[in-house]
Amino acid sequence: MRTFFTSLFAFIISGFLGGLTAQELAVATGAEEEYVIVFMFSVLVTFVVTFVFFVAQLMNDPVAAVARTGKWTLIVFVVLLALLIALILYSDSSAAVVRKDMPMVAGLGLPGLVTIIVHWLFVRWRVQRGIAGIKAG
Repeated sequence: MRTFFTSLFAFIISGFLGGLTAQELAVATGAEEEYVIVFMFSVLVTFVVTFVFFVAQLMNDPVAAVARTGKWTLIVFVVLLALLIALILYSDSSAAVVRKDMPMVAGLGLPGLVTIIVHWLFVRWRVQRGIAGIKAG
């Protein structure tokens, strides 16, 4: 039950902060309708990260599993973001189009990174607290 509630609260907190980051980027960049993709992507990242960390909490050594999961989730996300940036930069488009796409790329990257990091920190904190409680009791 502790695993479920940890994942639920991590989902709420990381989703809120990721969405808040996307909202602030949308306001700062003067985004329009196309920024809906960023909000949908932020929700998708939150769901995927919640599932991955939920499974990590069910492992035999949850502290190590959560640490490895956080590290590899960040690595995979940054590599995918770098591939997206490379695709935009090396496409057959003009510099004006590339400059116009960069706020969208930042909107896809930063909320996802915030979501992953907040989720990782919260789940790590709860798992370590749970292990300390088991050892003390």
